[in-house]
Amino acid sequence: MRTKITWNPWQFFVLLLAGIFILPTLAIVNSLFQPFGEVWQHLFDTVLQDYVLNSLWLMLGVAIGTLFIGVATAWLVTFCIFPGRKILEWALLLPLAFPAYIIAYSYTGMLDFAGPVQTTLRQWFAWSYGEYWFPEIRSLSGAIVMLSLVLYPYVYLLTRAAFLEQSVFSLEVSRSLGCTAWGSFWRVSLPSARPAIITGLSLALMETLADYGTVQYFGISTFTTGIFRTWFGWGNPIAAAQLSSLLLSFVFTLMLLERWSRKQARYHQSSSRLHPLPSYVLVGWRKFVVLIGLALVLVLGFVLPAVQLMVWTWQTRYMLNSEFFALIYHSILLASMAGVIALLFAVIMAYGYRLQPNKVIGIGLRMASMGYAIPGTIIAVGVMIPLSSLDHWLNACLQQYFNISVGLLLSGSLVALLFAYLVRFLAIALQTVEASLGKVKPVLDDSARILGHRPWEVLYKIHLPMIQGGLLTAVLLVFVDVMKELPATLILRPFNFNTLAVRAYELASDERLMESASAALAIVIAGIIPVFILSKNIANSRQRIE
Repeated sequence: MRTKITWNPWQFFVLLLAGIFILPTLAIVNSLFQPFGEVWQHLFDTVLQDYVLNSLWLMLGVAIGTLFIGVATAWLVTFCIFPGRKILEWALLLPLAFPAYIIAYSYTGMLDFAGPVQTTLRQWFAWSYGEYWFPEIRSLSGAIVMLSLVLYPYVYLLTRAAFLEQSVFSLEVSRSLGCTAWGSFWRVSLPSARPAIITGLSLALMETLADYGTVQYFGISTFTTGIFRTWFGWGNPIAAAQLSSLLLSFVFTLMLLERWSRKQARYHQSSSRLHPLPSYVLVGWRKFVVLIGLALVLVLGFVLPAVQLMVWTWQTRYMLNSEFFALIYHSILLASMAGVIALLFAVIMAYGYRLQPNKVIGIGLRMASMGYAIPGTIIAVGVMIPLSSLDHWLNACLQQYFNISVGLLLSGSLVALLFAYLVRFLAIALQTVEASLGKVKPVLDDSARILGHRPWEVLYKIHLPMIQGGLLTAVLLVFVDVMKELPATLILRPFNFNTLAVRAYELASDERLMESASAALAIVIAGIIPVFILSKNIANSRQRIE
C-alpha cells in the first residue's frame, strides 16, 4: 500500500531553496544547447587539448601525492608510538589552512632565480646564470607539489578517522595469524579504510580542478584558466559556459566514482571501537626516521611558507595601513554575511527534512549540496547567466512602466557574490547542522508537539539551544572558506571592491610577492580556525583506553 506524503510549508520552502541553488548548474548545462561559435572552434583547434591533458596530469600527480602522504601519515600517528606523536596528530592538519595559491606564492619567492635559496647557492659556489641546474617551481610538477602539500590533509583527516573506528578484534586476529605490522596495515587496515580514503581523495581532486590561483600564476593552461581567458579575454560568456560544462563533466565523474566506490565496499564496525587500538612502539632508528619524515611534511606544508610570509609581512609592514584594514573589513563582512545566511538556510532545510524525511526532500537537500563539488569558476559563470538575464528583464520593465533605469542591480552588486558563496558553501553548513540535529533524540520533538508547540517553536526553544556548538562550527567553516575563495570573488566582485584573497592575487600577479604577504598571512591565520575544530572532532571520535 502506497504511503501518502503530507506536505507543509517547511517542505515547500526546502524544495524552493534547492531549486534556487541548483540554478547556476542548470544554466551551465543549458549552454550546451546554444550554438557552438567560432571561439569554441578556435579553442578546439588550439588549446582545448592542453586544457584536458594538463588537468588530467595535474589530477594524477595530486592523487599520487595526497594518497602517499595522507595515508602514510594517518597510519603512523594512529598506530605507532614515537616521540612527538601527540603534537603531530593535530599539527599535520595545519597545511589545510593554506590556500594552494598562497603556498605557491611563498615557494616561488623562496625558490625562484632571485629568491634566497638560489641567491645563496650562487654566492657560496660563485655560480652564474646558466651554470647550474635548479628545479623550476613554475611548472606542472611544481603545481602538483604545491597542491599535494596543502590537499593531503583531506586524505589524512578521513583516513585517520576511519583507522580510529576500526575493529580491534580484526587487527588482533591478523597479528595472531602471523601478520607483521606492515602486513596488518596492507591486508586489514587499508582495505577497511578504503571508502574513507576514496572520499578524501575525491575531495582533494575536486579542489585540484577548482584551483585557479596556482595554475594561473605558474602559467599552466587548465580548464579554470581557460574559462577566465574565454570570458574576460575574448568576451564570450557562452563559450566560457560551454567550457565550464566540460569541466563540470569531470566533477560529476569524480562524484559518481566516489559514490560507486562506497557502494562496492561496505564495512561494519563492532563495539570493539571502545577498546584501545593496538600500538607499535618504534625503537632505534625507526622512530627517528618516522619523526623526521612527518616533521618534514609539516615543515614543507606549513612551517616554511608561514615563516616566509611572516618575514615578508615584517619587511613590508608599511603595507599595514588603512587600505589593508579596509580589505580585512570587506573580507570579514562578506564572510560573516555568507556564514550567517548559509546557517539560516541550512537550519531551515535540515529541520524541514527532520519534520518529514521523505525521498523528495532528501533529493532536494542533495541537490542543494552539489555546489561544494563544483569549482568556484563554474559557479561564478553559472550565477552571472541567470542574474544578468534577470537584471535586463527588470531594467526593461522599470524603464517601460516607470522610466527608471537601475542598471545591474543584482549581477553588479554583492548579491551575486553572496549568492555564489551560498551555492558553493551551503553544503558545509547543511552537513554540520544535519549532523547536530541527528544527535537530538526524536522523543523530544514528540513530547514538545504533544504539549502543543508548533514546529518552529520546537526548533527555537529546543533544538537551537541544544545544537549551538554545531551552529557555531557551521558558521566558522563557511566563514573561513569564503575568506579563501578566489575565482568566484575575482569574477563577481563589484567594481572597486577588493578582499584579502583578491589583493594577494593581484600583487602576486604583478610579481610583488613581498607586498602580497600581509594579505596572504591574514587568510592563513583565519584558516587555522577550522583546523583546530577538525582536530578536536577526530581526536574525540574514539574513546581511547590508555
